Amino acid sequence: MNPSNPISEQPHRLDRWLLLALAGLALLACQAPPQRETASPAAVPPAAPSPIAFDDAVLKAANELLSRAQLPPAGGQRQVLLIDPLVDGVTGSQSVATRSMEQKIVDLVRRDYPQLEVQTFSTNNLAGQPLVLVGTFTPINNGAGQPTGERDAFRICLALADLKTGKVVGKGVARARTDGVKTTPLPFDADSPAWTRDAATDGYIKTCQGSKAGDPINPVYAARIMAAALLNDASNAYNSRRYQESLELYRRALGTVGGDQLRAHNGAYLAAWKLKRRDEATLAFARLVDYGLANRQLSLKFLFRPGSTQFIPDAQISGPYPLWLDQIARRSAQNRACLEIVGHTSRSGPEPINQRLSVLRAQAIKDRLDSAEPQLVKRTVASGVGSRENLVGTGTDDAGDALDRRVEFRVIDC
Repeated sequence: MNPSNPISEQPHRLDRWLLLALAGLALLACQAPPQRETASPAAVPPAAPSPIAFDDAVLKAANELLSRAQLPPAGGQRQVLLIDPLVDGVTGSQSVATRSMEQKIVDLVRRDYPQLEVQTFSTNNLAGQPLVLVGTFTPINNGAGQPTGERDAFRICLALADLKTGKVVGKGVARARTDGVKTTPLPFDADSPAWTRDAATDGYIKTCQGSKAGDPINPVYAARIMAAALLNDASNAYNSRRYQESLELYRRALGTVGGDQLRAHNGAYLAAWKLKRRDEATLAFARLVDYGLANRQLSLKFLFRPGSTQFIPDAQISGPYPLWLDQIARRSAQNRACLEIVGHTSRSGPEPINQRLSVLRAQAIKDRLDSAEPQLVKRTVASGVGSRENLVGTGTDDAGDALDRRVEFRVIDC
């Protein structure tokens, strides 16, 4: 074959054209706009659990808790179980409902869990490092699952803490319907004048709501559990009208490690007031105010006439209000604190009216403080939030949601 023959070169030209064509296609592919990905369908949130009858919900949560915990075998040596009284999961208060839950759990354990021995929650019994059951009972919006908006269900949370291992060893939850449930506070919680965020109460709530089996017990709760047992004895004495005994126990609690708690300050004031020891009650309330100012927030349960800025004309309720106002004014002035005084209302009634009423009530309290301590005129400001920051949110307008009609003193920068 003649190497100069053009026909003999044709296959080589075809190869070169093919390579060029393929290169061009590759270049076009690189420059082509990317294909749009098909959007995956949005994840559908799980449906909210349907609330069940209150008694059934308590038993469901308790059985879930105890059946999953590693309890000793039946017929052997029984393990001691203490119940640290259950509380509202937002306010930390005890009620007829929480007391009823506790009794139902005790009856269940004695009937179906013979490997456990229920004993009184006390400092002596805590010394043996037993199992401790804690629990919260919280009004929630069932659809959102949060303690906000309209509360149409109760969330029950139970946890089992093993003091020997320092771990949470069981958890049980359920949701209950609201019908027929009595949320009336026990006498101590109904009478307590003040509320604020409290580390001890938060530690208890987190031990239940913020834990799962295998987690360490909340360290704040663990460190203050002895004081909690002492305060439980004091509250029981108060609820039984044994005021002298309760006062001695509250004094003792305040002197123990971890005893500087809201419950102890409320209790020392209440017991002294019931015993008509005016000077001691005044000093106890002053310490309560100092505790709130140190925490930069303190709410007082002033009860007003409906739709008014005037206090309820009942000496049993509003009789101590002048003492409260005097100590708030004095301690704030002495601490050179600047305060935002915030009015709150329950959610019953139109919100625009609630908003306006909350501002007027805050202003009325500010005027009283300014009159008592004129230097507070420029150190305080009044505002209101209507029902937007309800703690209880049930809208019952009785002792059960008195905290929703509170007046709050927030420490602000001057």
